[in-house]
Amino acid sequence: MTEFSVLGDNTEWQKDFERRLRASYTAAGLGAAAVEQMLEDVRSGIGDWTIAEITDAGTRVGYVAVVVADDNGALVGRIADLRVDALHAGRGHEQDAREWAEGWCTERGARRLNVRLTDPVGQLFDGYQVRGQLRARSVSSPPKPLDDVTARPMTAAEYPEWLASEKVAYVGDIVRAGALSPEEAVRKSDRDFAKLIPEGLETPDNTFLVLEAAGEQIGTGWLKHRYLPGVTYGYSLNIQEQHRGKGYGRAAMVAGEQATLAAGDSALMFTVWGGNEVAMNLYTSAGYRVVEESRSIGLPGSAA
Repeated sequence: MTEFSVLGDNTEWQKDFERRLRASYTAAGLGAAAVEQMLEDVRSGIGDWTIAEITDAGTRVGYVAVVVADDNGALVGRIADLRVDALHAGRGHEQDAREWAEGWCTERGARRLNVRLTDPVGQLFDGYQVRGQLRARSVSSPPKPLDDVTARPMTAAEYPEWLASEKVAYVGDIVRAGALSPEEAVRKSDRDFAKLIPEGLETPDNTFLVLEAAGEQIGTGWLKHRYLPGVTYGYSLNIQEQHRGKGYGRAAMVAGEQATLAAGDSALMFTVWGGNEVAMNLYTSAGYRVVEESRSIGLPGSAA
């Protein structure tokens, strides 16, 4: 019988948790300094988590970590970790732990439950909707341009139209992933862009690109350098709709990788929203590993 006991001392669990995260981040191509910064971000929130030991007939078989917090005025639960030791896997403990976490969060008022996955978990969270993936790839040498696509700096005249288009696309991504309502997504978009690029085109450590083929504009790119030590974050590499399906997506990725190396970084990272299967397939074919995957499910009493 699977049982759960909330721990008073989380030291042993945290050591194991950080070891697993470090291995996952490293496998995705992140350097040591970037890995440590990501771990530090995780550590900053661990104090609010509740860690339960999973036992079977008095023997510890794993751990589950949960937390409930306010998110835009609503209580949202999160499964921060769920691990069953390999020796005890496949005996139903994983499902029992998931159900325990769902009940724990529901009892504390959560109406939605998120989970962050860093390792394959089989079918355990198949019923949860994929909200997004964080992907990364090490860039060790300058890639060759593809399909005669070139990238040049965006001009001040081109920036306002690009910004308006990016905000609309960002709102669409959030809504399609089921993360927020359209109204909430618009407010989030305005806040995020104001924070990320307060000086517009002149915001330091940002590259804004226009992608062209045969002298015609086919897309744009926006990258943030030193997002993590040695890591460039690609906020957007977008091919215009009328030019899609021509192989330009991979060419845009190459342009991003070239900009990454030019800025002195050695890895490129992206977020792809749930529901965007085309982008997920592109990143997979280009060698971008999943660093983290976010999923969620509505809990009893919720509408989503």
